[in-house]
Amino acid sequence: MKWFLTAIFFLSTRCLQAQLFQKILDKTKEKTEQKISDKISDKVSDGASKPIDDASFKKGEKPTNESSGTIKTQETSQSQETKESPSATGYPVKNVPAKAGLSTYSKFDFVPGEKIIVMEDFSQDNLGDFPDKWNTNSGGELVQINGEEGKWLKIDKKGKFIPEFIKSLPDNFTMEFDLICNENFSYYSNPFAIYLLSGGAQTQAFEYSFVRSLKRSGLVVNLHPHNAGSDGGTVHFQTFDNGETAIDNVLKSTQFNAVNGNTKVRVSLWRQKQRVRLYLNESKVLDLPRAFATGKDYNLSLFELGSDMSGENDQYLFSNIKLAVGAPDTRNKLITEGKFVTTGILFDVNSDKIKPESFGVLKEIAGVLKENSTVKIRIVGHTDSDGDEKANLDLSKKRSAAVKMALSTDFDIATNRIETDGMGEKQPVTNNSTTEAKANNRRVEFIKL
Repeated sequence: MKWFLTAIFFLSTRCLQAQLFQKILDKTKEKTEQKISDKISDKVSDGASKPIDDASFKKGEKPTNESSGTIKTQETSQSQETKESPSATGYPVKNVPAKAGLSTYSKFDFVPGEKIIVMEDFSQDNLGDFPDKWNTNSGGELVQINGEEGKWLKIDKKGKFIPEFIKSLPDNFTMEFDLICNENFSYYSNPFAIYLLSGGAQTQAFEYSFVRSLKRSGLVVNLHPHNAGSDGGTVHFQTFDNGETAIDNVLKSTQFNAVNGNTKVRVSLWRQKQRVRLYLNESKVLDLPRAFATGKDYNLSLFELGSDMSGENDQYLFSNIKLAVGAPDTRNKLITEGKFVTTGILFDVNSDKIKPESFGVLKEIAGVLKENSTVKIRIVGHTDSDGDEKANLDLSKKRSAAVKMALSTDFDIATNRIETDGMGEKQPVTNNSTTEAKANNRRVEFIKL
C-alpha cells in the first residue's frame, strides 16, 4: 500500500510539472508570436513612409569586392488600385562624396555653349511613363530618386533611346547630363552608351549594325561603373568614318565607380569642329583632336543598352540633359563689345551657392581680367519668372555678389574692380514658357565699365 501511494504521488507530481512546463511554453510562444505580430504591424504601417531594404542583387561568378547591394522602394499611402500612375521609386545614391567645392574643379576647363537649345528634365512627363518627346525600341520609365531632385529616366533592358527633339549637332556644341547607377553594379552588365552620329533618319538607328551598314560617321562613348579589377570604371570609346572604325580605346576612370560608391556622375561633352572633349565630373577623360570627320552633317544623338542587364537589379538612370550651341568668345565680347553673358554659371536651386561645374566659365573670365588689369566690371544677375518677384530680385543680387566673391577668393581678382547688381526676372531675353527659355533667362552678365 505504501508503495502504491508513493507511485501515485510521483505520477501526480510529474503531471503537475508537465502542466506547469506546458503553461510556460504556451506563455513564451504567445509572447513570441505577439512580438512578431508587432514587428509585422510596424513594417506594414511604416511601409507608406519608410524605404524597405531589398538585398537581392544577382551576382555573376566574378567574386571581386561584390557585397550585397541595396535598393529601396518608396510606396505612397494610396492603394495600388487607386493610383493614377505607378508610384515613384527611390534608388538611393549611397557613399557619394559630399558636393565638391570650386577648388576641387581647379583643372576643369569645360565651358558650355552660349545658347541653350535643349533642357530635358522630364518635368512635362508623368512618373511611370516613357517620356513623350523620346522614341525607343525597348522601354523605360520615369522615376524619382531618394535624395535627388526631379524625375529620372530608368532603363534596364536592351534598346535604343532617342531624344527626337535633338535634330542637329553643329560645329560647336556642348552636351551635359547626369547619370546614376545602383550600388554594386555587376561587372557583367552592359555599359551605358552615348552616340553622336551623322546622316540619315532617326528611325534608321533601330536597324541592326546601323553605324556600319548606314555608313555613319561620329563617336560612341561607353561608360561602365565596374572594371575587371573592381577598382574603377571604364570609358570605352570609338570614332567612325563612313561606318569604319577610326579610333578604338578603353580607359580607366574612378569618377563613375559603383564598387567604391561613386554611383553618380556628371557627363560633359564638348565639340569644337573635329575636336571632342569628355569630362566625368571635374576630370577630363578624353581630348580627341580628330574625333569628327570634316564635311559631315552630324544630326543624331542617342543612348543605348546593348543587351539586358546581368545583375537582377542593375539599372541606369539619367536626367538634366542640356545641349547648348555656340563657342563663347569671352575675351572679344567683354573687352571689345563691352559685355559678356553666360548661362554657364550655375547655382543650387533657390540659392546663391555656386555649383563647382561653373569653374570653367569663372576661370575664363578671371583670365580676361588678369590680362586686362585696368578693366573694371559690373556683374548683373538674372533669374527666370518662377516664384515671387521680390524673392527673385533678392536672389539675383545675392548670386552676383557670390560670383564677385568667387573671382576674388579663387582667382585673386581685386574686389575694387567689381560692382554687382541684380535684375531678378525684370529683363528676360526670351519668354518663360519653356524649360529652355527659363534656362536662358537664368544668366549672369559681365559689363565693362
